[in-house]
Amino acid sequence: MFAVIEAGLAGAVAWAVRHRRPAVAVLAGVGGAVVAGSAASYLYSTGSGKRAMWARLLDELGLRGDEHVLDVGCGRGAVLMLAARRVPAGRAVGAAVWRRRKQSGNSRAAGERNVVCEGAYGRVELVDADARDLPFPSASFDVVVSSLAISNIRDADGRAQALREAVRVLRPGGRLRIVDEGADRYAAVLRDAGCTGVTVRQLHWRTWYGIPGHHFPMVAAARPPG
Repeated sequence: MFAVIEAGLAGAVAWAVRHRRPAVAVLAGVGGAVVAGSAASYLYSTGSGKRAMWARLLDELGLRGDEHVLDVGCGRGAVLMLAARRVPAGRAVGAAVWRRRKQSGNSRAAGERNVVCEGAYGRVELVDADARDLPFPSASFDVVVSSLAISNIRDADGRAQALREAVRVLRPGGRLRIVDEGADRYAAVLRDAGCTGVTVRQLHWRTWYGIPGHHFPMVAAARPPG
């Protein structure tokens, strides 16, 4: 998409120069620079920026290394692999309904290849599962994370059910971290589900995704101990 827009703007510049329309050339050139900057921001946010942001969020948890972590809507496994590195004596599970229309190259096979490349085979498990009906016993995980996944559930009731499922599989004292477009609206559902320490914070420029000033929110919560 970005390449097509850039090509169109480049053509506009060439046309304006050929027909001696300096104002049009300048406007098209500025537009090209803006689109190029937006493309660079988008590519960064979906790649190394996303990994850097989640590395920081996971480090803030101060994990011991033996925890069980669940990534809801893990996709190709970027966040899941970061979590797995931090629990070498634990277990990391990724649950997803893999659909290519949601994410390019999104498939279970792609996630499995990443597990092997990370040297995490045997410590990481991928499970076909709908976030609204997780196939895990209650109180199975110390940490549940999710990145840009729950908002893919179209109806509000379905998103609320997915949040309640995330809380259900948390052990007493377990912690939850969700980054999503509507994460600030998830706080009320989490409180109603019995979570404590529910907070929302706007993340930094790494979540611009090509739109300057755009910030994804992150909601944090915990299941009460005991």
